Amino acid sequence: MNRDEKAAVIARIKSTVSDAPIAVVSDFKGMPVEEMTQLRVKIRAAGGELVIVKNTLARIAFTGTKHEAIKDMFRENCGVAVGHEDPVALAKAVTDSAKTSKTLVIKHASLEGQVLNSRQLEDLAKLPGKQELLAMTLGTLNAVPTNFVSLFGNIIRGLLYALKAVEEKKAA
Repeated sequence: MNRDEKAAVIARIKSTVSDAPIAVVSDFKGMPVEEMTQLRVKIRAAGGELVIVKNTLARIAFTGTKHEAIKDMFRENCGVAVGHEDPVALAKAVTDSAKTSKTLVIKHASLEGQVLNSRQLEDLAKLPGKQELLAMTLGTLNAVPTNFVSLFGNIIRGLLYALKAVEEKKAA
């Protein structure tokens, strides 16, 4: 690989990583191709991508980005899962793959510039995702007007029962 090709790879990685809220570094040494393909599919479904690059180029590419804190932690075979959308979804995809794989090992991650170890990443994966949080928020927001309408319905219903009782008493 000549200098121009290396510069192009560094620029591509830097542009990919600079906008991403999360980057997960893992060791994939000895991983079969089928398993790697499944990992890529899971990561892509979570709104991310898996980048395999030489450690030296990754260190250079991560310099000057918000994930610079992990640039010196690249050792041996590293794959970087970069999430562009929901960080929790990417954390779930990678940790689920690591649990089922014999070869995939999560080394560390960077969430908005904060370094996370593999245990902290597992804790992040246990949180509800963006869609679940939106659903819970909408459910809470919907409960207030629903309860308000129900309350007034009960008041009016009570008034109608009282009027019906008065009507029946006068008719008798």
